Amino acid sequence: MFEKATFAGGCFWCMVKPFDQFDGIESVVSGYTGGHLANPSYEQVKNGYSGHLEAVEITFDPAVFPYEQLLDIFWQQIDPTDNDGQFQDRGASYRPAIFVHNEAQRQIALASRKQLDASGRFDKPVITEIQDAEPFYPAEDYHQDFYLKNPEHYAQDRAESGRDEFLTAVWKKADA
Repeated sequence: MFEKATFAGGCFWCMVKPFDQFDGIESVVSGYTGGHLANPSYEQVKNGYSGHLEAVEITFDPAVFPYEQLLDIFWQQIDPTDNDGQFQDRGASYRPAIFVHNEAQRQIALASRKQLDASGRFDKPVITEIQDAEPFYPAEDYHQDFYLKNPEHYAQDRAESGRDEFLTAVWKKADA
C-alpha cells in the first residue's frame, strides 16, 4: 500500500534525484503546493504570485522505505535553518517545508525536526515548517526528471547553487 510524502527544499530539480534511486520509491513528481492558486504555472510560482512552494511529491511503500528514511534524506538536501529560500534560489517559493499527509507523518516529522535541532549540527535553530498537505499540482513536463533529461544543465545549476558545498560541510558528503 503506497503513501505520499511531500517536501519543499528549494529548487525541485535538486530534490528529485536524492529520492529517485531507492527500492520502495514508486515515483517522485516535481510540482507546486501550499499556495492559493489552482493549477499554477512555473512563472506564477517563481514570481511569487501563487503562494506555492516548489516541492516534490513522493509515492512510496512504507513497508520497503519508511517515512523516517525519507525525512533523513530530506534533511540532508536542505539548509533547515534558512526560511528565505535555499542556496541560490531565494524567495518564498523556495522555502523548505514538510507537508504531512496524516497525523503519523506529523508526529514523525516533529520528532525528526526536534532531534535534528538538538543535534548541534547547525549554529542556528532548525526552523523548517511542518504543515498539512495541500493540493499538489505537478509542474510542467519539462521539469519532470530534469536531472535525467538535461544532465549537463542540471549539473551546472547544482554546481552553481552552493548546495553541494553546504551539504558537504554539514553532512561530510554530497549527493550530486
